[in-house]
Amino acid sequence: MCTSGEWRPGERGVLRDGRLATLRALPYDDPLAQYLVEAVQQEYVLRYGGRDAAVVDPAEFVPPGGAFLVAEVDGVPAGCGAWRAMPSGATSSGNLPSGNLPSGDAEIKRVYVEPAFRRQGVARLVVAALEERAAAAGHARVVLNSGREQPEALTLYAELGYRPVPGYGVYACAPDAVFLGKPLTPGPRAGDGEESSWAS
Repeated sequence: MCTSGEWRPGERGVLRDGRLATLRALPYDDPLAQYLVEAVQQEYVLRYGGRDAAVVDPAEFVPPGGAFLVAEVDGVPAGCGAWRAMPSGATSSGNLPSGNLPSGDAEIKRVYVEPAFRRQGVARLVVAALEERAAAAGHARVVLNSGREQPEALTLYAELGYRPVPGYGVYACAPDAVFLGKPLTPGPRAGDGEESSWAS
């Protein structure tokens, strides 16, 4: 049984092809996490011509202020995603004011699916788990920054209820940047023992 409290190894979701995806939390600086983060960066290079310039600190993804999740299918890394708390006055770029982010928002970062696992529902499971964790930590809304060169991601986020929000951080004024947000349904707080809404 999975709970909405501390993330537990072995939480699973069923993919479109019937296989199970297992989610587990890793430190942002873990070698597997860094392998997937580098894969995300290479995806940005292919689509945008350069790496993501937004600065992240691995400490921002340590519970209870954030998390980095890896999805595995049959023991193979299939994708990842992360969330971090964005306190009032925070900088989402490491050096530029976030300005438009209300106190209490959480930011989703580094959602990525390996090519062999795309269009199976991995990203949907990862995002749902990130939203659940952010809600359980007391956040009222999640925000994220994507771009026009990621149409499949924009379609997914629209299907999940994300809507435009003001820009923030290093890409606030970038013409192809897309900023989205979604209110979170208050979830059980860590340790409440409620069933996870997405786990099967």
